[in-house]
Amino acid sequence: MKVLGVDLKSNDATVCLLSLVDGVFHIPDCRSRRLTLADTSAKGLKNFQSTFAKLAADYKVDAVIIRQRQSKGKFAGSAIGFKLEAAIELIDDLDVIVFSPTDIKESLRKNPLAVPFSETGLKQFQEPAFTTAYAWLMKNEHEA
Repeated sequence: MKVLGVDLKSNDATVCLLSLVDGVFHIPDCRSRRLTLADTSAKGLKNFQSTFAKLAADYKVDAVIIRQRQSKGKFAGSAIGFKLEAAIELIDDLDVIVFSPTDIKESLRKNPLAVPFSETGLKQFQEPAFTTAYAWLMKNEHEA
C-alpha cells in the first residue's frame, strides 16, 4: 500500500510518500516535498487542488493521510489550513483520512520507528508528514 502523508501548516501542505510492501517500508522519491497555496482566491484553491490531485495520481497513492489539527485553542490550525484540508478531501476518487494526533502517538508507542528519522533521507520539515503516514500504515497493518 502506498500512502501520502500530509502535514498542513499555514498555507503549506508538507507531503511524504511512504509504501508498505510485505511488511517492509519504502520511501519512494517524490518530485514535491511541499505544496504551497500562493493565492487564497477560489482560482488559487482550485489550482492547489488540481496540483495535489495530479501528484497523488502520478504516484498512484492508495490513500492520503492528513495529520488532524485542533480547531480551537492555542495550537489551532489556521483558516487557510482548513481550506487546504477541504480542497484535498474533495478530490474525486481519492481516499482521504484525517488521522488524529492521539491515534498517531498510540500507533508510534506500539510500533516505534525501526531507524532514526535522520537516516530516512527526508528533510526535517517532513517529519510530521512521515510519522503520520507511518503511524497510519502500522495501525492498519496490525488491524488487518
